[in-house]
Amino acid sequence: MIDAHNMVDHASDAAFAIDQGLNITAWNRGAQLLLGYEPSEVIDRRCSEILRAVLPGGEPLCVPSCDGIQCFLREQPFAASACRARHKDGGSVPMSIASVVIPKHARRSHSDSAVAVIFLREGEEKQGGPPPERALQIFVLGRFGVAVSGHRLAVENWKRKQSLTLLKYLVAHLGHPVHREALTEYLWPDVDEGDGRGRLKVTVYYLRCQLRAAGLPDDVVQTAGKTYVLKDEMVWVDAEAFQRLVAEGSTLQREKRWDEALNLYEEAQHLYRGDYLEEDIYVDWCAAERERLHEIYLEVLAGMIDCHAEHGHYAKAVQICRTALVRDPCRESFHRALMEHLVHLGRADWALAQYHSCRRILARELGVEPMPQTRRLHRQILEGDVGASIEKRAARRGE
Repeated sequence: MIDAHNMVDHASDAAFAIDQGLNITAWNRGAQLLLGYEPSEVIDRRCSEILRAVLPGGEPLCVPSCDGIQCFLREQPFAASACRARHKDGGSVPMSIASVVIPKHARRSHSDSAVAVIFLREGEEKQGGPPPERALQIFVLGRFGVAVSGHRLAVENWKRKQSLTLLKYLVAHLGHPVHREALTEYLWPDVDEGDGRGRLKVTVYYLRCQLRAAGLPDDVVQTAGKTYVLKDEMVWVDAEAFQRLVAEGSTLQREKRWDEALNLYEEAQHLYRGDYLEEDIYVDWCAAERERLHEIYLEVLAGMIDCHAEHGHYAKAVQICRTALVRDPCRESFHRALMEHLVHLGRADWALAQYHSCRRILARELGVEPMPQTRRLHRQILEGDVGASIEKRAARRGE
């Protein structure tokens, strides 16, 4: 029988144990020294919330339904040879990750919930055997990235650049067949049909070769008649995971389950490294999706602000308001929320200054005055009765 907690306690490396829900159940002294967290600060919290690990290119490694938990549920080990985790003080710690899976039959008792022990080693790469086959991870929020088994692919070094463009286009239509004529028209608009078809075959072949070299089967890009499709069951896309987290968080928020909603919103914020395919700013077909996901991200920030305010964490709410206004300086709802939470912190003077800042930005960018509710809030702050109004609104939300 394997005692996961005993293994963690006696490990020479930093180590911790996790259960099936990715919650930390044990945390040793080495992990405390490496990442700065006391055991009491991490037990029963999700490991992704603590590690916030990213690959060398900045793509998140700790994501919902990550490769690690998928491996552990199949009772297979997981490893990442190079990544960076977040220290408690906000810094970045380069490390490698290895693991030992605890099969059901080998657990000390039926009540032992640990499914794996994770080992962290600072600044070194662990070399192991070939990793088990896992989903292709695609990152479209921010700079485009691709990873397999915790290893980032250097797609920027691919010799056939059109294969990267093809992959992006197939990701945008994930699970839906795209006709070869549509692809050739998009990739080579100025060539004839025969030449375009030949180029497409070469490009698809090169893309499959690159993915095969990373350990994926050829049929991750399927040919169906005159169409090509990226198999959605083999691919994880950060934008899809982001939207699922937001939808679940919104449901929890409506149910007034503030802590659970905030956890999901924070995971969603972690995934949103930047706007959709931000390097393709002039590509027409990206524009609508970029704007849609940007709006959802602003909804995430608004939800986080509300959750923090419900707990009286007004300083944190103020910080997120400022983050939101960097993203959208003309969004008056964030100006109003910032003004209200500054009042809660006893800084009515800052709240008044924020109103004037809002007014200047709207005049400069849109040529308009603040909305009536923004002007009304400004008057209430001047008259000193905004606190009571805020409390009334909070009471109504709690009804």
